[in-house]
Amino acid sequence: MSALARYFIAGGWHVVGYDKISTRLTEELEREGAHIHYNEQAEMVKTVYQNPGETLVVYTPAVPADHSELEYFRQEGFTVLKRSEVLGMLSVGHRCIAVAGTHGKTTISTLAAHLLNTADIPVLAFLGGISKNYNTNALINKASEWIVAEADEFDRSFLRLFP
Repeated sequence: MSALARYFIAGGWHVVGYDKISTRLTEELEREGAHIHYNEQAEMVKTVYQNPGETLVVYTPAVPADHSELEYFRQEGFTVLKRSEVLGMLSVGHRCIAVAGTHGKTTISTLAAHLLNTADIPVLAFLGGISKNYNTNALINKASEWIVAEADEFDRSFLRLFP
């Protein structure tokens, strides 16, 4: 999810998120421009987000279906998409390298992104972990014709990609 947040931040979008606890990664996202809160704030969400046409809500299956903020967005007609759906939408129109498997997806997707990048082939990569050589989980070159992503089998999310 954080790689998607970085993508939208880089695109100039206002990114707001919820997480259960503050971590080094959420603190990094906040320094990059995301606004993250750590407890359910349905009343704040209702006050700030009132126009469904201006807001895209992205969630993962880790968020409980009865989460008060998620319930609000659904009830009020906001566009609410799973992370995998958004990643799939971003892969449309790109040459997509989708890495599947039970083990090694992060390693192989990072390696593929690195190979493209070092060959001076612009790449848009959403990695499942922080790449030590790039110190991030997102390589963002919007001019890229290539996208690299992990084709995760959980929740059948790999079916959303178009490799």
